[in-house]
This record gives sequence, structure tokens and C-alpha cells, in this order.
Amino acid sequence: MHHSGEPSFRESVDLMFDRAVALMDLPPGLAQKIKVCNSTYTVRFGVRLRGKIETFVGYRSVHSEHMEPVKGGIRYATNVSQDEVEALAALMTYKCALVETPFGGSKGGLCIDPRQYDERELEAITRRFAYELIKRDLIHPAQNVPAPDMGTGEREMAWIVDQYARMNTTDINAKACVTGKPLNSGGIRGRVEATGRGVQYALREFFRHRDDMAKAGLTGSLDGKRIVVQGLGNVGFHAAKFLSEDDGSKIIAVIERDGAVVNTAGLNIEDLRAHLVATGGVKGYAHGQYVEDGATLLEADCDILIPAAMEGVIHIGNADRIKAPLIIEAANGPITFGADEILRRKGCVIIPDMYANAGGVTVSYFEWVKNLSHIRFGRMQRRAEESRSRLLVEELERLSADKGLGWELKPEFREKFLTGSDELALVRSGLDDTMRIAYQSMREIWHGRQDVPDLRMAAYMVAIDRVAATYRSKGL
Repeated sequence: MHHSGEPSFRESVDLMFDRAVALMDLPPGLAQKIKVCNSTYTVRFGVRLRGKIETFVGYRSVHSEHMEPVKGGIRYATNVSQDEVEALAALMTYKCALVETPFGGSKGGLCIDPRQYDERELEAITRRFAYELIKRDLIHPAQNVPAPDMGTGEREMAWIVDQYARMNTTDINAKACVTGKPLNSGGIRGRVEATGRGVQYALREFFRHRDDMAKAGLTGSLDGKRIVVQGLGNVGFHAAKFLSEDDGSKIIAVIERDGAVVNTAGLNIEDLRAHLVATGGVKGYAHGQYVEDGATLLEADCDILIPAAMEGVIHIGNADRIKAPLIIEAANGPITFGADEILRRKGCVIIPDMYANAGGVTVSYFEWVKNLSHIRFGRMQRRAEESRSRLLVEELERLSADKGLGWELKPEFREKFLTGSDELALVRSGLDDTMRIAYQSMREIWHGRQDVPDLRMAAYMVAIDRVAATYRSKGL
């Protein structure tokens, strides 16, 4: 989606970078070094399908190697281009720096509509693409670690890790060559939900700060807040599900590729998702009103707007009509540079993509560490935690009985207190901590400097500063 007269996605990322650097004191040349994409590899390969050879075009971009390995998803979509992949790779660099995961930024893509192929064909295509990247160290546990993105998931990652293991039979860390794998192939609990869960934690952290809420003209908590979600893929689905189930928010509209469905009383996200999976769209969903021109609902009256699909959906053509006082970018680059300025002038608060969707790479980092350590989180300490808690509970109960105090611990407290942390609990705890600390680092600049008008600029400044510090320590 490219609105005429507007910079492309890649130009948007560069313009936002320039806007931040203008306020920073970087040595000449260093800003340019951080900004440019180091390398992009384009591969064209053939796969024999349905009796003939089909040629595919794929990319892997490495934006910054200030830390290695570099990290970034692989997307399967028809509109994948070198420009898009390079913009996404740049965002990955800044995202990793912002949430302090020790990676450089990378991104990959394959020009393909995955819905046009069956599973066996997709496997052949994926393995061949992986082969082309692996033999150039563009997939490697110590150099370049992909993950799922649009159009890919656990299944594709399992094929890639198997392909890597076949080509590197003696690499003990082979499983760490990609993240987002299924549990049985070295994955980690909580990875599938991670990006959506991160969006939830980001909003919770925002709502902990009264003065930040005041900037968006919001009060109270997430409870009862009206939310519009655009895109019910992995990220949008999990974000909507958790916010409605855990925080009491109301998802009043969901926008999908075939239109939108509205219910001011709040939609049941699980139910809607089941309908979407069964029918391929939201049309015909019984518990909401169908709107054919879904994009108009981006302009609906709501408290929070969550664009969770494509880049560039909010542009100079519709930014003026957006009513949401708070937008959280669950997708990469859903707001163009032009729209960003219009929304900022209107006083809309934007929680930027670089921070908002960093849950995925954060939990990918945990998965990579798990693969390198060859042990699941919690395996050593979980029962030790439980037995220490049990000692305390039993001692309290003994004291109460001895002194005739008649204290009784609530059964649900007892149960919660006596449960040690398993892998999922530890992953969520690590993600929550990461999202909180990263938000606070942006907030400090946002509130601490008069010349920083918004969170996006603050996020870029924090990230660029950290990348610059790494380069300086290398002697650049």
C-alpha cells in the first residue's frame, strides 16, 4: 500500500531516523554508518513443482552487525521487495537495541503467496530457500538467526532447522539457527503468543503512568477501554484475546482483508478467530455487524487502535479522520511518515512499532539462549522453589496451630504460592520485565527533553545511542 506523494516504507524509516539523529550529538559519519544497510543478498532459485520448474525470488538483508548474530524474521508475501526487506532489517536493529537483546538487525523475504501451494510444495520451496541462505552463512546460530513473520510460522521454522542440521551434521548448536520453532524441534513455550503478549504488556506499562495517559486524554485502566484491531493474524489475535480476557478491554471492531465486523458490546475473539479460520474471512460472522469497506473502521470512535497487519495502512489520505487518542503499532510501519506528523499535531499518542511489537524478538532471544544452553528454563530450580515455599507455609501453619491462632491460608493462595515457575511463567516474566524497562528508557527522554515530542523519536534516540556506543567500543 503506497499512497501517492508519500515516502515509501523504507524512506519513512530513514526519515524517522534522521529526525532523531538531528537532536543527537553523534560524530560525523557514525550516523551514516548506523543508518545504511550493510548488505542484501538476492537469491533466485528453481523448484520443480507440478511437472515444471518454477523460479522464486528471495532476499536476506543484514542491516547492522554491531552485534552478532543478526536477527530478523522471514516473510512470505507477494509484495516482498528489496526496499521493504531493508526497511524491516533497519527496524530490527533499532528494536533489538531498544529492548536490549544482543543482536544486530536482519530480515528476509520470499516473493510468494503461500496460499497457492500445498504443504509438500511449500516444504520443497522453503528447504531450497533455506539451503541457498545456509550455504552463505545467512542462516547460522552465531551469525544470522531468522524467525517467523507474515506468512510463515512454526512449521516453516521446523523445516529450516532440519535443513540446517542436515547440512551441518556436527554443529551441536544447530537448533539455535532459527527461532519460533515448534516445541518438539527446540522451541520455547510462549513464543507463538509473544508479540501479542508484548503488546499487552506495553499497554499495561503505558497505563501505569498517569501523565502519559493524560497526554492521550485517557484515564482509568485498560478495563472497559474500546479497542479496534486491524488484522487478526498471530499478533492481532493474541493481543486482542489477552486484552479482552485479562484486562477487561472491549474489542469493538476487527478489520480483516475481506471487510470488518463490529460489535459495540465487545467481540468474542476466540469465536471470531474460529470463524475466520473456517471461512477465510470475517464476513458472515453471526455475533457482529459486517462492514464491507473495512478500512473505514480505522476511523471509528474508540480509545485504542491496534494496527496489526501491514505497513502503511494509516497514511496522509486517512490520518486526519483517525479518532483514536492512542495508537499502538503491533505491525511494522503501519503509520507512514506523513501520517505520523498529522497524528502528532492532533495530539494522538503513538506507541511505536519498534517497541510495541518487540515481544517476538525478546522471546526469540530466550529461545536462542535455551538452544545454546541445551536445557529448558525452570528445569533445575522449579521444584527447589516449590519445596522452599512449602517449608514456609508449613512453618506458618505449625505456628498458628501451636499458638491457637486459628489462621488459615486461603487454598488458592496456598496453591499459587506453592507452584514453582515453569518455562512459560519464566518467559512471560522475562518479557514483562523487558517491556517495562524499555518503555521507561523511552519515557525518560520523552518527558526529560523539551525537544522530543513523541515516543517514536525517543525510541529511535535510545536505540541509536546504544548502537553508537557499541560501535565506539569497537574503535569506530
